[in-house]
Parts: sequence; structure tokens; C-alpha cells
Amino acid sequence: MQATKVHVHLFYGIDPRFYRKGENIGCLYGYHHAESPELTLTYSRDESKNKFVRLARRGLKAALGFDFIHTWRNREEILNADDVVWTHTEAEYLSAALLLLLKGRARGNPMLLAQSVWLVDKWAGFGALRKWVYRKLLARADVLTAHASENAQMAREYFKRDVTRYQPARFSAAGADLLATRRCELPQSAMIVTGSRLSRRSGRTRRMKCGSRRVDWYRALHASNVKIARAFGLKAARELYDWADVIMVPLRPNSHVSGITVVLEAVALGKPVIVSDVGSLRDYFGPEHVFYVPPHDVSALQRALDTIVSNPVLALQRVQAASRHFAARDYTTRQFAL
Repeated sequence: MQATKVHVHLFYGIDPRFYRKGENIGCLYGYHHAESPELTLTYSRDESKNKFVRLARRGLKAALGFDFIHTWRNREEILNADDVVWTHTEAEYLSAALLLLLKGRARGNPMLLAQSVWLVDKWAGFGALRKWVYRKLLARADVLTAHASENAQMAREYFKRDVTRYQPARFSAAGADLLATRRCELPQSAMIVTGSRLSRRSGRTRRMKCGSRRVDWYRALHASNVKIARAFGLKAARELYDWADVIMVPLRPNSHVSGITVVLEAVALGKPVIVSDVGSLRDYFGPEHVFYVPPHDVSALQRALDTIVSNPVLALQRVQAASRHFAARDYTTRQFAL
């Protein structure tokens, strides 16, 4: 039997040939786990670019909302994927849909798997013209998928289409690397925070590291026990997790399980987690697994941390329950791909 041909179309900058060489992660998000005698996969490639092309790409991307130049440069692989074009976000499937519509069915008729992440959150803010264009492109998609029940339900209402919910790919974790279990110790000395701005009470001796690529807001904290931590790459991220006793994930309201990557990684490493109760995160972990707090509620964050410090037995019980749940659901890139 002839193998099914699948082209994985991802955004510019994560070409599996070059992305994070030496970390042995394969294709980011784990799509390579789907390769088998029945499935032959190809991946989008990054072409070298000069300054002019870079500016053109950015300008067109700002106008369209997706990187059509990157898609055009991968047109042969997309059009030659007789069976399936597999995408990770709306930025890729909208662009691929435009290419397929321009080339027409005569050139190729692959099934387009269209996975939405941020599109639904942004939809209400789009103008009438952009909504009309996106609906035309969405009509070319054969299967719509989402990572969260709330996101999927909103997409059904907006697009009048069936939407399948899949578990999220883990953006930075190399599945097996973070699955080693260990007994959770709570020395009550440190915590790590990732995400949005966080206030703190004075008089505390706990140390906090904020994982972020931005430093402009950090200067406003003015706290000697707070440090900005640039976490890029698996090694740096793993060092932060190993340093921390508690992982806090403060989030704004959303519908696309923002923060799920950090929650998954923290659970995989046996850390107690405090997280904002938004974005359908309960699709993946319940209150018996992590400590949920309302969004924008600094006092609730502080109370949850005090609970962990004062009741380490409860914290350990939730860590262990979360670890068992993680293993039972198999929240790994391999399972996502399969």
C-alpha cells in the first residue's frame, strides 16, 4: 500500500534542519512522531532572505495576518502533498488555503488540517473585510481543530463548522526529558513566575524569578528578591524549573489554554502549580491537581502560595495526583502527534 503523503507547514524560523541544533528535539511540537510506514512527512523549509525580502515579508504579514511569502516559497511541497497539509496555527492554514485556492483543484487537492490557536480570541476585533476574507479561506480547510473546549465552541459559533478538540502540543518541552518523577520537596525559599505582570507583598523573604523575554516591565518591580530570568532553550528552562519550589502562572482571560505549556512542564517535573483559572485549563487539570486562582487577583495568588508553604502535605498530594493524571492522559508531543 502506498504511504500517505503529509506536508507539515510550520511558521518561519523552526525549520527542523536548523532549529535548536544539538538539543535533538526533532520537529518542534513533535510532528515527527507521526512518521511511519503508512505516513511520509515533509516539513516547511526556511529559505535564506535578504533585507528587502525580510521587510516585504513583514509588511505583507501585517496586512494579511499570515506569512504568504514563506508559504509561497514552500509551494512545491504543499502542492505535491497529494494527501494532507498539516498546520499548527491559523497563520499557517490561512496562508496554505490561499495558495491552494490560487492554484486551483487541478494542481492538487490535499486535505487541509486547520488548527486554530489565537484566531477565535481575536475574531471579534476584526473588521468586516478581514472576516469575509478569512471565512473564504476557512472554507478551503477540511478539518478544523482547537486545543480547548471554550475555543472550539466559539469557533463553532463563528464559523458554523464542526471543530475537533485535541490536546495541546508542548511548545518547549522535549516529552521524555521532563517525565522523570521525583519526590517533591518544599523548602519554602523560592518560586518561579512566568507570564504577565505580578505584584508582591512587602516583608517576604521568598525569592522569585520571572521567566520572560521582556525586561522593560521588570524595572518597575523595584524588589531586591525578584530577578528577571531569560529562559531560551531547554537547558535554561530546565535550570529554572530545578531552581524553583513553586511554579506560578498568572494569566489574562483567554479561550486558548494560554499557559498550558508551563503547567505541563511543571507537572512533569513534580512541582506544585498556582495558575489563573482561565482559558479552559480545566480541560487538562482539575482543582485536585493544581491551585487555581481568579485572574488579576494578587491576594488570591498570595493566599495560594501561603497554603502551599503552610501545608506541604496538601501540596505534595496535588503534585502526585497531577503526575498520575499526566501519565494517564499521556500529555506528550508523541501522543499529540499520534
